[in-house]
Amino acid sequence: MKPDHAFRWLEAAQGRGIIPGLETMERLLDALGNPERSLRCLHVAGTNGKGSVCAITESVLRATGCRTGLYTSPHLVRFAERIRINGAEATDSLIQGGIARLREATLGWPEELMPTYFELVTALAFDLFARENCDVVVLETGLGGRLDATNVAPKLACAITPVGLDHTEWLGATLGAIAVEKAGIFLPGIPSVTAPQEPEALAALERVAGVLGSPLRVVEEPLPEQLPLGLSGSHQRRNASLALALIRAAGFDPSPDAIAAGLSGVSWPGRFQRMECRGREMILDGAHNVHAARQLAATWREHYGELRCTLIFGALADKDPAAILAELAPLCEKLVLVPVDSPRSADPREWSRFTGCSHPVPTVEGSLREALDHIFEGESAGEGPVLLTGSLFLVGEALSLLDPGERDPRTAS
Repeated sequence: MKPDHAFRWLEAAQGRGIIPGLETMERLLDALGNPERSLRCLHVAGTNGKGSVCAITESVLRATGCRTGLYTSPHLVRFAERIRINGAEATDSLIQGGIARLREATLGWPEELMPTYFELVTALAFDLFARENCDVVVLETGLGGRLDATNVAPKLACAITPVGLDHTEWLGATLGAIAVEKAGIFLPGIPSVTAPQEPEALAALERVAGVLGSPLRVVEEPLPEQLPLGLSGSHQRRNASLALALIRAAGFDPSPDAIAAGLSGVSWPGRFQRMECRGREMILDGAHNVHAARQLAATWREHYGELRCTLIFGALADKDPAAILAELAPLCEKLVLVPVDSPRSADPREWSRFTGCSHPVPTVEGSLREALDHIFEGESAGEGPVLLTGSLFLVGEALSLLDPGERDPRTAS
């Protein structure tokens, strides 16, 4: 299969949307020869911070000498960001070979039984990790946990990051209901760790763990300040503490040197990512719900105090943009609203007057490119840093525009 044809075949599956359940995933893996059975996985679910915990976990395990696999979603710019082997993105040749095997395995399947995009990509990751002889794999759930495609993998230990109200149309309308779905990754006798939770969420996690006989530990203390961490914000120090607890729950005992190297060397783009653009400081953060926006505001104040920013904001329509903006508006001296390059984008012209913000008065731009040109060419007021946030899709678009060499022409984010 030619490379472009392989990616087009995979991308076509996005039209199948989201179909919760594990039957199709199990059938697909069986057709592939069950590559997941050879894997030793650390599984992470939660609402916010999953990707950061996974990145920290993988970095520390790699520093111990393990050959690691890391599976996360979505990608910001390049599809291969989702599947990393020993710290490096999977090569095009590996991915193309894996897609060819997926296509062969599903040849002749009726359309109603075909896997979704996420199921195919998850199976691709399992296949590549097995073929590349990874010692340990770190998995981020996609949606929820109980019915997520990643939940078929064998596990050494599990972690739950803070649970919030997100994807309520799929996971339930209360913290307790959502926490039960996240706790669906627990297995009998397999140890689990959790970040501090709201009482309703913690009670649900403890109830599920108790029924299964899964030892559950609440990780209260953040990473000590004397340990350097490559990610910004006090919440990342809590994520790092959870990651270390997950590693130890899985039976690993990293040395102090490995811990220090893994923590200091971790990188996770799009999470309070600081860069310079045309002589002005710019921060990219994929905060896409109220809980994440609140944490972003706290991290901003940790770094900049009362300094105000020019805020570029775009969000998906199902993410309650007005509520997210209400958390961020106090940070900014100028507010620029843009659409996200996605069919699910909120239209800033329709909801700008419902932001709940009387100051600053928002400016609406037709695209992110127009917003960046106006801001960095001096047509927009404001002298503080530029903060771009509201969606990981928007962050990915920004990275592509700011560094065209990073763009992946084959796939959308």
